[in-house]
Amino acid sequence: MESSKITFYPVDNGGMAFIKLNDEDKTSILIDMHIRIDADNEKNEEYFDVATHLRENLETNEDEIPYIDYFILTHNDDDHIKGLLTHFHLDKLDSYVEPDDEEEKKIIINEIWGTSRFWKNKSVSNKLSDDAKAFNKEMKRRVSLFEKKNEIQENGNKIKIIGVDPDGKTDDLDDIVLEINQQLLILKNKLLINVLGPIEQQENEEEDFFEPNRNSIILHIIVKENDYDNEILITGDANVMVWEHMNEIYSSEGLLDYDIMIAPHHCSRLSLGRINDDNFEKSIDAVNALNNNKEGAFIISSSKPIKNNDSDPPSKDAKDIYTKIVAKDHFLCTEEYPKESDVSPIIIDLSSNGPKLISAKSKSKLLRASEKATGEVYPHGK
Repeated sequence: MESSKITFYPVDNGGMAFIKLNDEDKTSILIDMHIRIDADNEKNEEYFDVATHLRENLETNEDEIPYIDYFILTHNDDDHIKGLLTHFHLDKLDSYVEPDDEEEKKIIINEIWGTSRFWKNKSVSNKLSDDAKAFNKEMKRRVSLFEKKNEIQENGNKIKIIGVDPDGKTDDLDDIVLEINQQLLILKNKLLINVLGPIEQQENEEEDFFEPNRNSIILHIIVKENDYDNEILITGDANVMVWEHMNEIYSSEGLLDYDIMIAPHHCSRLSLGRINDDNFEKSIDAVNALNNNKEGAFIISSSKPIKNNDSDPPSKDAKDIYTKIVAKDHFLCTEEYPKESDVSPIIIDLSSNGPKLISAKSKSKLLRASEKATGEVYPHGK
């Protein structure tokens, strides 16, 4: 049987990871998206065509419409939600419009996950793009349906709210709210998700609490393959204070263990430390939180090529820390893989022996996940 897979798309300083499971329904999970307009132009050789590649790897429903089972938005910055209006159908399913071009069918989202911040209006600390506004509107539509019928809705209308709203707006929505520290078994013997963040407001934390990055969803995902647990740490753009807190409450529980981790905030050093008098000072607690790698683990920087610290993120300081945590060839940057001049998605098998990197055949923009696997399987275990 073909393994489940996780794909990391080359989307500049942005987030877009796709998990396709090998269960009977071929369950799909998209975590963030950053589909730029130039990436949709087939004449533009500079950008990989992520939208076409994604569509090619989706299942279709009885009406031949492509769909995602779960879309998880870690936070509503534009580099994590760009392309939503262009490529995804929002609103009720019977308003779906068939396009003239079969290849440009909009994608249905069976279930949406987002934080309780979708109730917050645009402000100085919460600037919203058109895609982010559309996401918030869709979240509100799905919540309204649940409230009217007082039951979980069908595919295309399902929703999960991550975290309790401090203003009480989630008080009567228990069935669609996932609290922090909650564990959710989505597929028996296949998919388990632990919700680790966003963490609650800390003592003496004021304006920083309302920043979108600070409130990123953090997930510990387990994809089971026979007796092996492939553990994936989804980190959003969480900052150093968050990781210090994570280290304090989760490290001893094994909930920060990972086979694959996305380097927080596109490999920013501000997730690992602070700048004092123009000098970078790493935080031991934050580094320890992100140092729970299993043998043979991968760290993925979803970012621009990493050159120096002049335009953090990404940061050379952060890369240097991560390459001391995992082997240098197991730290991979999406805009450098397999080479900066000709990038393609990073695709990793989630096998019964742990993660296995699939070979990068990047000559075609329509790369498929079915290419031969040539990566070596590494031994695992703490």
